[in-house]
Amino acid sequence: MRVVRNIYTSILTLPKNVKDKVNNIKAELQNEMGRGYYREKNYNRAFKWFVMAAERGHKEAQCMVGGMYATGRGVQQDCEKAFNWLKKSAEQGDAMAQSFLASLYEEGKGVSQDYNEAIKWYTKAIDQGYASAQEGLGRMYAEGKGVQQDYKEAFKWFTKAAEKGVPYAQYDLGYMYSQGHGVPQNGNEAVKWYIKAAEQGDKYSQYNLGLMYDQGKGVSQDYKEAFKWYLMAAERNFAPAQFNVGEMYYKGEGVNVNYIEAYKWVLLASMNGEDITEIKQDLISKISPEQIAEAEKRAKEFIQKKGKG
Repeated sequence: MRVVRNIYTSILTLPKNVKDKVNNIKAELQNEMGRGYYREKNYNRAFKWFVMAAERGHKEAQCMVGGMYATGRGVQQDCEKAFNWLKKSAEQGDAMAQSFLASLYEEGKGVSQDYNEAIKWYTKAIDQGYASAQEGLGRMYAEGKGVQQDYKEAFKWFTKAAEKGVPYAQYDLGYMYSQGHGVPQNGNEAVKWYIKAAEQGDKYSQYNLGLMYDQGKGVSQDYKEAFKWYLMAAERNFAPAQFNVGEMYYKGEGVNVNYIEAYKWVLLASMNGEDITEIKQDLISKISPEQIAEAEKRAKEFIQKKGKG
């Protein structure tokens, strides 16, 4: 009996470092469960496992919980809870959390807007080599948030992030080349960087490429190329691109005239806030009620497909 009691007492008095190791192992396993479900896009289950790991102090899990609260993925959106979890993770040194926290300070989501805090946390993440934070800091300089507006400094940070493959930075770089901000205007360079971002699915770059080819700005005018890029952005549910796709189907620019497709795309643009009054009236005068019904059916199918995605 004395031996058993001694063993039991030993378990209760395990060194703190051993207990911490056990806690860390459990947290790591819970985080891995969360990552697995997240990869499978089972966000509700992922969130539950991330929370368990986060409550044990796992910084990566805390970052994921904060991010999911911020985006409303797997849980009801709550920017204040997002801020609290991201701050816990950021203070433990997680670079992604530091960058995400900086963006909340920048936008005033879940916390009072504070550009100085945003710059501080972007800088901490940059010190760890986190590329997305470089884009964030570049944006602060480009827009003069918390610092004097400085396009050259913005260009420097955008370049660092863009060369590491950050699509938003590649878009920013393309825009700066197209406008001549912080660098001599250069249409070829703008197109190069827009394409890099567009190929990663950035709808703003896809749309801007469409504009450049549509209007012949910085490149030779090419309606087929313009239509191609507009369509990519339109399929990502970007209203201005949807309107332009509809207009090109209507006019037969870069694509064969197709009034049903034209009506479908301008209808989708309207659902996303675009004013289509004029072109809608023109289309209605050219197509039958049956064609309108078919266009509305296609628009509905597009919405349903995007909802499932």
